[in-house]
Amino acid sequence: MAVSELYTKSARVWIPDPEEVWKSAELLKDYKQGDKIIQIRLEEGKEIEYCLDPKTKELPPLRNPDILVGENDLTALSYLHEPAVLHNLKVRFIDSKLIYTYCGIVLVAINPYEQLPIYGEDIINAYSGQNMGDMDPHIFAVAEEAYKQMARDERNQSIIVSGESGAGKTVSAKYAMRYFATVSGSASEANVEEKVLASNPIMESIGNAKTTRNDNSSRFGKYIEIGFDKRYRILGANMRTYLLEKSRVVFQAEEERNYHIFYQLCASAALPEFKTLRLGNANYFHYTKQGGSPVIDGIDDAKEMVHTRQACTLLGINDSYQMGIFRILAGILHLGNVGFTSRDADSCTIPHKHEPLTIFCDLMGVEYQEMSHWLCHRKLATASETYIKPISKLQAINARDALCKHIYAKLFNWIVDHVNKALHSTIKQHSFIGVLDIYGFETFEINSFEQFCINYANEKLQQQFNMHVFKLEQEEYMKEQIPWTLIDFYDNQPCINLIEAKLGILDLLDEECKMPKGSDDSWAQKLYNTHLKKCALFEKPRMSNKAFIIQHFADKVEYQCEGFLEKNKDTVYEEQIKVLKSSKKFKMLSELFQDEGKALSPTSATSSGRMLLSRTAVKPAKAKPGQASKEHKKTVGHQFRNSLHLLMETLNATTPHYVRCIKPNDFKFPFTFDEKRAVQQLRACGVLETIRISAAGFPSRWTYQEFFSRYRVLMKQKDVLSDRKQTCKNLLEKLILNKDKYQFGKTKIFFRAGQVAYLEKIRADKLRVACIRIQKTIRGWLMRKKYLRMRKAAITIQRYVRGYQARCYAKFLRRTRAAIIIQKFQRMYVVRKRYHLMRAATIVLQSLLRGYIARNKYQQMLREHKAIIIQKHVRGWLACVCYHRSLKAIVYLQCCYRRMMAKRELKKLKIEARSVERYKKLNIGMENKIMQLQRKVDEQNKDYKSLLEKLTNLETTYNTETEKLRSDVERLRMSEEQAKNATNRVNTLQEEITKLRKELHQTQSEKKTIEEWADKYKQETEQLVSELKEQNTLLKKEKEELNRRIHDQAKEMTETMEKKLVEETKQLELDLNDERLRYQNLLNEFSRLEERYEDLKDEVNLMVSIPKPGHKRTDSTHSSNESEYTFSSEITETEDLPLRMEQEPSEKKAPLDMSLFLKLQKRVTELEQEKQSLQDELDRKEEQALRIKTREEEERPPMRGAELEYESLKRQELESENKKLKNELNELQKALLEKSSPEVTAPGAPAYRVLLDQLTSVSEELEVRKEEVLILRSQLVSQKEAIQPKEDKNTMTDSTILLEDVQKMKDKGEIAQAYIGLKETNRLLESQLQSQKKSHDNELEALRGEIQSLKEENNRQQQLLAQNLQLPPEARIEASLQHEITRLTNENLFYEELYADDPMKYQSYRISLYKRMIDLMEQLEKQDKTVRKLKKQLKVFAKKIGELEVGQMENISPGQIIDEPIRPVNIPRKEKDFQGMLEYKKDDEPKLVKNLILELKPRGVAVNLIPGLPAYILFMCVRHADYLNDDQKVRSLLTSTINGIKKVLKKRGDDFETVSFWLSNTCRFLHCLKQYSGEEGFMKHNTPRQNEHCLTNFDLAEYRQVLSDLAIQIYQQLVRVLENILQPMIVSGMLEHETIQGVSGVKPPGLRKRTSSIADEGTYTLDSIIRQLNTFHYVMCQHGMDPELIKQVVKQTFYITGAVTLNNLLLRKDMCSWSKGMQIRYNVSQLEEWLRDKNLMNSGAKETLEPLIQAAQLLQVKKKTDEDAEAICSMCNALTTAQIVKVLNLYTPVNEFEERVSISFIRTIQMRLRDRKDSPQLLMDAKHIFPVTFPFNPSSLALETIQIPASLGLAFISRV
Repeated sequence: MAVSELYTKSARVWIPDPEEVWKSAELLKDYKQGDKIIQIRLEEGKEIEYCLDPKTKELPPLRNPDILVGENDLTALSYLHEPAVLHNLKVRFIDSKLIYTYCGIVLVAINPYEQLPIYGEDIINAYSGQNMGDMDPHIFAVAEEAYKQMARDERNQSIIVSGESGAGKTVSAKYAMRYFATVSGSASEANVEEKVLASNPIMESIGNAKTTRNDNSSRFGKYIEIGFDKRYRILGANMRTYLLEKSRVVFQAEEERNYHIFYQLCASAALPEFKTLRLGNANYFHYTKQGGSPVIDGIDDAKEMVHTRQACTLLGINDSYQMGIFRILAGILHLGNVGFTSRDADSCTIPHKHEPLTIFCDLMGVEYQEMSHWLCHRKLATASETYIKPISKLQAINARDALCKHIYAKLFNWIVDHVNKALHSTIKQHSFIGVLDIYGFETFEINSFEQFCINYANEKLQQQFNMHVFKLEQEEYMKEQIPWTLIDFYDNQPCINLIEAKLGILDLLDEECKMPKGSDDSWAQKLYNTHLKKCALFEKPRMSNKAFIIQHFADKVEYQCEGFLEKNKDTVYEEQIKVLKSSKKFKMLSELFQDEGKALSPTSATSSGRMLLSRTAVKPAKAKPGQASKEHKKTVGHQFRNSLHLLMETLNATTPHYVRCIKPNDFKFPFTFDEKRAVQQLRACGVLETIRISAAGFPSRWTYQEFFSRYRVLMKQKDVLSDRKQTCKNLLEKLILNKDKYQFGKTKIFFRAGQVAYLEKIRADKLRVACIRIQKTIRGWLMRKKYLRMRKAAITIQRYVRGYQARCYAKFLRRTRAAIIIQKFQRMYVVRKRYHLMRAATIVLQSLLRGYIARNKYQQMLREHKAIIIQKHVRGWLACVCYHRSLKAIVYLQCCYRRMMAKRELKKLKIEARSVERYKKLNIGMENKIMQLQRKVDEQNKDYKSLLEKLTNLETTYNTETEKLRSDVERLRMSEEQAKNATNRVNTLQEEITKLRKELHQTQSEKKTIEEWADKYKQETEQLVSELKEQNTLLKKEKEELNRRIHDQAKEMTETMEKKLVEETKQLELDLNDERLRYQNLLNEFSRLEERYEDLKDEVNLMVSIPKPGHKRTDSTHSSNESEYTFSSEITETEDLPLRMEQEPSEKKAPLDMSLFLKLQKRVTELEQEKQSLQDELDRKEEQALRIKTREEEERPPMRGAELEYESLKRQELESENKKLKNELNELQKALLEKSSPEVTAPGAPAYRVLLDQLTSVSEELEVRKEEVLILRSQLVSQKEAIQPKEDKNTMTDSTILLEDVQKMKDKGEIAQAYIGLKETNRLLESQLQSQKKSHDNELEALRGEIQSLKEENNRQQQLLAQNLQLPPEARIEASLQHEITRLTNENLFYEELYADDPMKYQSYRISLYKRMIDLMEQLEKQDKTVRKLKKQLKVFAKKIGELEVGQMENISPGQIIDEPIRPVNIPRKEKDFQGMLEYKKDDEPKLVKNLILELKPRGVAVNLIPGLPAYILFMCVRHADYLNDDQKVRSLLTSTINGIKKVLKKRGDDFETVSFWLSNTCRFLHCLKQYSGEEGFMKHNTPRQNEHCLTNFDLAEYRQVLSDLAIQIYQQLVRVLENILQPMIVSGMLEHETIQGVSGVKPPGLRKRTSSIADEGTYTLDSIIRQLNTFHYVMCQHGMDPELIKQVVKQTFYITGAVTLNNLLLRKDMCSWSKGMQIRYNVSQLEEWLRDKNLMNSGAKETLEPLIQAAQLLQVKKKTDEDAEAICSMCNALTTAQIVKVLNLYTPVNEFEERVSISFIRTIQMRLRDRKDSPQLLMDAKHIFPVTFPFNPSSLALETIQIPASLGLAFISRV
């Protein structure tokens, strides 16, 4: 099919856009051949015409289907072009928050500028061991691929990380190295992986700086080779560096910083050790303040300095060297502050005693005068003479800067050299993985020599990359046997030749540097003459004669020629270097310049650019005299070219892996994508070239099975053949007619670009037609069903309506007839009623009219009478008015007169007018009113106090005013008195009177105001009273409401308290589980260390062929007790392991490792602390011993002389030994204090020898003391048993405690005290022995008499038995019973007489007699049962015997018949006598352990014998040792058992049956120790017989704890075995395999193919998992494992299954789809069904799958509206927020009918879940092991019934 045929209506295309680079559009009509314009519609709805290029007539690129957008691998896209790549990266980066994407063999990494939780150790474990295509793209996937190929192909690998500054190269390289360090580990105990990672902070501090593009930009390139041994564990590493940017030391652009180390030093200047450096703030130094940005947000330079120093220490750079480094760096800063003063144009000087230079000279240890002289002068040498020439100020500044750069470069070299030495390994390297962190293609406004070198290196790397991609494509085609056609790809060899070939740019530059008067301009003219118009890649700018343009593979770059020559020469004045080398006070400075004689100018660096640094691990040999001039001619460009060739040779000899880092924007905004910047970098880093090479051939590749599964819908049933390959061929021949568009390989089908999109379009059309047909049929069926339902409903409605209408009509007729009848009677009634009304009305009217006339006459008479009365009153009123008028006039006259009289008396009353009494009189009424109101308010309600307080305040104000007026009146009185005596003050008094009048008027107005306010207040008070009453009623209601609420709250609080109680209980349970988990993790760690110790011990035994003469002694007793679970001794032995390894000849050993030395130093510190604690304990025990000694000396007889002499000798010996140990410890401490010198760790150093000698002697003394302590312990235990025979049960515990005490006896006092106690015990034993001997003789006499009586009784019984045998069978039993009763009666009478004086003994005798009678009755019942059983057997046999045998049976006497069951009567008696114990000899113990543990086959035991048989046998052996009261035997047996189980598990620890078998037996052994311990809590389920079998002498509680710990270790090992078996099945069976066939479709794969979901041979399915679970369950049940333990194992198994499945789901974008969610839910339901079948639903296993179930539900639910978001938040409570968001981001539609999750919906989910407090961790911890418990499960099996099969080979054991 032609590509042009795909340009049909509605097809989507990409068109160029100046802003967004590419825009999406849709065709409005079909494209026809020859059209010059196409009609398109943009996404925003705008319709435009797009003009095609008239020359090329290229159509716009087609857009991929939506289901392919967001793919993990860009090569999976159907259309491979620039817009598709850009859009796919943008969708993954912005929408899905995915920063990694594959592009063929390249990993594209986009810097998110945000910390992402995708680099934890859980992610590393998830990617470890996985195929590269099986997981989502990640830097860890590339690292794992490199690691795997190194191990598989035995070929070295390289990871090439490139990109421009700020793209994240350094971080990517750092994570790759962290992956190797985590996955591989190290081959030694020197923590090489930690050292490899520790080199990062050092190199970042001295080689990274802040730029405008990146806060931590690497200003150098580096290639780190990580070495591995044959087992692919890290051995060491080596670093090569390239192009250090030295110019940054002396100059920084705006908003940039110098190297981090300078700012770290300034931030740490206040530290005491840095006081001598005389540092200050970074803004003080010229070299650190030029950028104006000394601080980086979020970075603490002081803390970074601490990390840098720690890393230096870890890498072996000691404190003295570190201070040397810091001195040099501080000197550089101070030298940068040196200022110059110009004398004239050609000379300059430095001020006298210039402080910065003085500090520099003090730090460097050089002379001030010499340094100041050569900073301002230079030496010129000619053929005849040498003279000194002053230099100008500018030249001096440049020389100073050049010197600083040179010093920094040398220091950088030195640090890299020491880092390489620290990372170097003495073991031969088997293979390596190189990580290249190198600068990407650079182009700026001004490009100089640095950019030229960088772009030259990128040209070489791009060429290597292109060749590698081309090679891989060719190999793929040849492997699949596809006809190979040459693919045209861009070859940048011409550009490389332009730079490095003969007469190339570098060659001409070196030539110009050799010229005496060479300049940049002359070099530029040579370039123009040589290459202009001769090379198409070289151009000259139009407006410049000092620049040139090179067409690189990424872009055209214009380089400015200015500075090229100077940077290529890199000149440093020799005299300045000699001054520095002459420093005698600072040795490290001379070390930096020790090879300076070889090449002073140029060095291996550029003066203002970057410096070339090659491998520095090996020091060159001493140069010859003639070699210096030769080296002198090498330029920076020449060296860089050689170094680059070496790098390319290394890369070509390895398998490369490419990581291209992309910077999404220039503003460091998180998750912001700038299309222009991105596409510029994609073009520069070669990603688009990979796409172009892939698109030129057959980019899309399908396996036949995947193609068949995807496009099965396009076939008919008859087209499907058994041969999948032929089926696919037939289909493609029908669908794609042009056979050049595809090719058939051996295992794959290859398609050209666009063909998969065409097939997808046909498939989508077919599915769409099928969907339409299904929709049509379903809709027709639904509409017909709806029509029939409506028709039926309509008929029903019509029937009911018509019936209703008929009923209504009949009702109408009936109502009409009834209405007529009613009308007739109604009308008659109305007429008659009307007549009666008219007659009554007439009579009423007549009566009313007559009455009206009479009333009118009466009213007229009444009016006349009232008129007379009115006249009388009016006349009287007029007379009264005249009187009142006269009275008013008289009163007015009186008032006028009185006013006149008042005016006359005004002068008399003017003082009284202002008196207080008057105001009081005036205010008396108001005060009374206020008081009345106050009383009224107080009586009504006490709540009115606030209002009364206001009134009181007003009164107070009024009183104050009154007092003020009173004082004024007093003052006026005094004024009047003064006026009588002084007439000259009359005017003043008059003015005061006027003022007082005004105040009086004012007071009167205030009084009126107060009165008005009082009235208003009264009204307000009344209103307030009413309101308060209303409020009172409301308060009562509120009170009732509150009471009700209080009741409800009390109820709620009760419920809440109950809930809290439940929650606290759950929390306590969780805390208990956490504590149990921590304890079990510690056990697991201890077990791992113990195994490591055993492995190392085995390796040492193999390595040491001839043991040294001074090998430690091992006593047999000690060996049997060596492995007891005393953790301190085991730890001591582990720590003594380096000592044993050091016993080899020291001449052959490598230098002592620093980490080992630090460990020994730490151990010495711990020993000192332990010594102090023991000393304190010794003092305390000495005091106790003195008290005991004084108390016992009064009772104790004097010791014998010989014993005292022996004891004193022993004490003297112990004292001498103690002194010897103390002296050795002091020597060891002194030797360790000398560690400050670097030579202390050398093999021949005194500290080293003393350390070895002391450790050797201490270990030997420790072994000797152990043996002595064991001997003492055995003697003490035996004597203690003799002293306390009744306390035998505690002997085990006491001996253990005594052992611990004896082991703690480190000083002479305690050991002497032990010997004193031993002697006292001996004397007591002698007295005890004498008394016991006497009692023994008495008992012997009694026993002899008893034996004699028993002999007589025996004879008598034999006689009775002979008599009974002669009786008939019926009378035989009665006679024997009669004889027994007679005997018991006689015996009873005898004992009654015997014990007549002692009733207690008689009672005990009666009890034993009753027991014996009960035993006889039981025996009788057993005999009866046996008789009945035999009779039944006889009846059965009798039926089978013929008539002849019947006669013979009659001749047999009854006695013979009854004699046969008498023989088995004695068998139960023997069973009764068996006590459930097994006896063995001490020498047979190894044989017992060997046959029962080491060589036992679990399968045979599980099938043929009872479960837990080894545990029962071992316990019965322990019982016998307990019965014998032999603590050594118990201890030895238990220790051998534990060690034997450990050996078996170590040997066959990968076998599930073995681990399960011994877990079951260990638990059974533990349960037996509990069940028969004698403790009441464990005995309540026992039978009386089992209680008799309890241990009597020893308390084995400590060993129960040891066995519990062992069971925990076995359980953890069982879980690991389970995990190892299930791990390969889980992902394949739970995720990849299609349990429901046809639900999920296979999407087009990329270059890195994933594991196919189609079940091939050898792949695991869900049935495989279930079968394996069945196997596990069957084996555990067969071994008799406790049901509760089985539940815990199943729960752990299901947790591992769910966690691994969910983790892979979260890391695999192709698995996050609707159909995969259905598959997962079906698989989980099958697992739940399995749980139901096994009755394990209550085990908690189903709950562990809840996160996986919710993730599957999340894939299937709707994800559009806010209601959906709320449902998701409530449903997914077992998933964390990070997991929910990750699943939503990864959700990928498989078909076009599904929709992606919108970003807004994800934001809604995040907003709703922002308050949820859960772990930020993305993945579940698949290694988590739930804490295991061992509930007590007693056995009902009786020990006496257990039989030992002969197959076990335990014939040497006898039953007791």
